[in-house]
Amino acid sequence: MCFSAGASFVGGVVITAIGVATIVKVHKPSQIIFASIPLFFGFQQFVEGFLWYILQHPEYAEYQSTFTLAFMIMAQVFWPMMIPLAVLFMETNRKKKKYLWILLGAGLSVSFFYIYCLISYRVIPEISGYHIYYNVQDNPKVLSIIAFGLYLITSITPLFVSSIKRTHLLGILMSVSCLITIIFFTQYLTSVWCFFAALISAVIFWILTVSKRKYKIDKLNYSAHRFDINL
Repeated sequence: MCFSAGASFVGGVVITAIGVATIVKVHKPSQIIFASIPLFFGFQQFVEGFLWYILQHPEYAEYQSTFTLAFMIMAQVFWPMMIPLAVLFMETNRKKKKYLWILLGAGLSVSFFYIYCLISYRVIPEISGYHIYYNVQDNPKVLSIIAFGLYLITSITPLFVSSIKRTHLLGILMSVSCLITIIFFTQYLTSVWCFFAALISAVIFWILTVSKRKYKIDKLNYSAHRFDINL
């Protein structure tokens, strides 16, 4: 969360609980990465919660760089490859898989770019109002804009490419939340966007809940059909 340490910790607890409940809904090995997304969101919120606390208590300044790096890795490096990989694992359509492989490759490129930036440039987190502003010192502006555009494409487009039911809805919600963030919270994009994306964890739980229910019904119907054949 982007409002305070307390909000981040509460959000982390709630989202982690959703994540645990989502993992329970997994009924195919291919769904594990997709189902684990809320857990990673929860972890990210805990990390930012600790960073909030550190920024408000200078006596813990020695830990600031560690938690800043951990948050930036989650926010910038992790998601561009996590989303396309999660969707790719679930996809069964061979043609769509080819597109998802391309998006995964683009996502990995974005991740490597942000790794380079984290190694080469200093990130200074600052509390500004009710948000944390992650000030990246002297980063290449033009490349950063291009990388951010690819970040959005690789994090959202796979949800529209996928043939898995209801992932399109998730893509729409992520697109809307990102648009709101860009319009109203541009300066605090890294922190606020993650807040909106974390809220969508509930949709991932819903998608897998419906999928598991259908799986059980199909299994019962198959068993009934086999039983009728044997009779």
